[in-house]
Amino acid sequence: MSKINYDLNKIKAVVFDVDGVLSPTTVPLSADGIPQRMANLKDGYAMVQAVKGGLHLAIISGGNDRRVEERFKLIGMSDIFMNCKAKLPILKDWMARNGYAPEEVAYVGDDIPDLPPMSGVGLSVAPRDGAAEVKAAAVYVTTADGGYGVARELLEEILKVKGLWMVDTHAYGW
Repeated sequence: MSKINYDLNKIKAVVFDVDGVLSPTTVPLSADGIPQRMANLKDGYAMVQAVKGGLHLAIISGGNDRRVEERFKLIGMSDIFMNCKAKLPILKDWMARNGYAPEEVAYVGDDIPDLPPMSGVGLSVAPRDGAAEVKAAAVYVTTADGGYGVARELLEEILKVKGLWMVDTHAYGW
């Protein structure tokens, strides 16, 4: 039984925002003003396991940092959309190209630009420290703050319900 009030067996794909979800909302800036995003290794591990388990993962971010794109390609993601000003049209197009119905997709976002894509999926998720409006619109609010295990919490729940968490030797390696 999952702590998420949604039929997680339906989920075939999970789409993440980056800033405030996969990295904390407060980040140091380089000397030239570029955000130095952090990456949570437990999130990364769960993402690798999700990809190995057959979940389709994607990124839709307003940020535009090639290092972010490179990180998620290493994890096994191929659908990474950066510098997105309006996320819902990108999400809808991606879902249509992949044949996903809204109830088969989860979207994780933390701030006002994430409200439109959250309304376009079956399972909308917000981090514990997300904006109040986003948490109010979410089906599930994680116990983790953005950048501190949001992806791990969600993906572990989905994989457990599907019987794909720690089921073979692939679980014990990257």
